[in-house]
Amino acid sequence: MNDCSPTESPLWQWIENKVRNVLAGYGYSEVRMPIVESTPLFARAIGEVTDVVSKEMYTFWDNDEQLTLRPEGTAGCVRAAIERGWIYNNEQRLWYMGPMFRHERPQKGRYRQFHQAGVEVFGIPNPEIDAELIILTARLWKELGIDQHVSLQLNSIGSLEARANYRSALVKFLENHTALMSDEEKERLVKNPLRILDTKNQALQEVLNDAPKLLDYLDDDSREHFAHLCHLLDAMGITYEVNPKLVRGLDYYNKTVFEWVTSALGSQGTVCGGGRYDGLVEQLGGHATQGVGFAMGLERLVLLVQEVNKEINLPKAVDVYVVYSGEGATLNAFQMAERIRSELPQLGVMTHCSGGNFKKQFKRADKVEAQIALVIGESEVEQQTVVLKDLQSGAEQVIIAQADLIAELTKRF
Repeated sequence: MNDCSPTESPLWQWIENKVRNVLAGYGYSEVRMPIVESTPLFARAIGEVTDVVSKEMYTFWDNDEQLTLRPEGTAGCVRAAIERGWIYNNEQRLWYMGPMFRHERPQKGRYRQFHQAGVEVFGIPNPEIDAELIILTARLWKELGIDQHVSLQLNSIGSLEARANYRSALVKFLENHTALMSDEEKERLVKNPLRILDTKNQALQEVLNDAPKLLDYLDDDSREHFAHLCHLLDAMGITYEVNPKLVRGLDYYNKTVFEWVTSALGSQGTVCGGGRYDGLVEQLGGHATQGVGFAMGLERLVLLVQEVNKEINLPKAVDVYVVYSGEGATLNAFQMAERIRSELPQLGVMTHCSGGNFKKQFKRADKVEAQIALVIGESEVEQQTVVLKDLQSGAEQVIIAQADLIAELTKRF
């Protein structure tokens, strides 16, 4: 678990707003789902033998119902789409953002409570939408200033039947190399052999270079889908690497899978991953509906932006700090601050409120990095003026009529 301090939250807000703006530019609509779902939902959607379901979920009993803190967003979004009728006879392009929970070993950029932004598209079978999601994320990386530090890995895992044929060939190959496997990898060989393809075991990685390739087992439909996707990405100037070992960690994927990865945070890590899941809606009780989506980890995005983008100009939380002294000045200061907030809502206006002399109040204004201080004393109240001091430039303070204040602030911001 992790806290986000007042000094850290502006960068989070900046990144989240970039995500929202890019998604709005592509016509996607926000949805919000609960963070607690019925446990069987994830077992059915993600797969009983996946690490997420078997080892990483926070699960508890509520009376006679077993509930789980959501470990990812796709299953809950599909559940909501079925129950609320969002997708019947209708294409939908949806997005969400919020906390997820996994009981895994905490490390840099990975916490047991973490945050994701996710996109889910329903009802479009064509590879054009797969391409759009990848193009969309490429645009976001440019907006965040990290596009030179991420790379795209792409694969097709075909249909269920193609994967079953490949699984048999892979198991037959790997059975000759069990001496290189840990106990956990031997268990995967039995329960979920495709997950061995993304092993961190160096010796096993070298052996896998000679393993059967999933792309060689694709059905014709998946092969054509993948070829068209690659053609679109080439035409749009999106650079990618076909990674035959890329399978993703959740059982609901078919055909396209992709990951955006980076080495800028040390060892290579995934920033964003997704793919197609054409059978999931039907699997969870809905009508047969094609689906494709992705999710990105916001903690890792924050770390990456901090590491590689030094040019961010984050907006200040406080633009104007109102300093006042004297009983008559208090009411005038509050009225002035409210007038600024009403007429210039884009500005952050902080009223001092905690007493003390002007020196103490100016020290506080400096601490919050305000650009302008407005000073009101008894004489300013009498004369209906205000002293304006530019705290950033250090320029000489000026006295202006309160009636002219909005016009003056408009010129300065």
